[in-house]
Amino acid sequence: QVLCQFVRHESDTVGSLVLERSMNRVQLLGRVGQDPIMRQVEGKNPVTIFSLATNEMWRTGESEVTQGGEIWHPTLLLLCILGDISQKTTWHRISVFRPGLRDVTYQYVKKGSRIYVEGKIDYGEYTDKNNVRRQATTIIA
Repeated sequence: QVLCQFVRHESDTVGSLVLERSMNRVQLLGRVGQDPIMRQVEGKNPVTIFSLATNEMWRTGESEVTQGGEIWHPTLLLLCILGDISQKTTWHRISVFRPGLRDVTYQYVKKGSRIYVEGKIDYGEYTDKNNVRRQATTIIA
C-alpha cells in the first residue's frame, strides 16, 4: 500500500511505472558548533544559521560503523576497550527560514547543545569576496 502512494501505473498500454512523488529528507543528531546567527538579506525574510557536527566512529580494521554524538555511549566505550577507533566529524550548515522555528532556534539553541534536526538538502552556488564561484550544501530545517 505504501508503494502505491509513491508509484502510479501510467496505462495498460505503456506498462511503465511513473514516480508521482519524490523525497528530499535529512535527519541529523549532533552538537551545535556555534551560537546561531540571524541574517537579513535585503528584500528577503530573515534566516537563522548555525553549524552542526555529527560524528561517525568505527574500530580500525572493522567494516561495522557506529554513529553517535558522545564517546561515552556504551557501544563506543566497548569499541575503545576492544581496540583503536577512528572518528570522522562532518559539519553541516543549518538554515531555518520558518518564522516561529527561526526565532525559537535563535533564542534557545546554543553552542554545544545536542539537538535533532530534520529538513531537506539544498545545493547552491555563491560568489565569495574574491569573486570566486563556490558551491554550498545547506540543510533547510
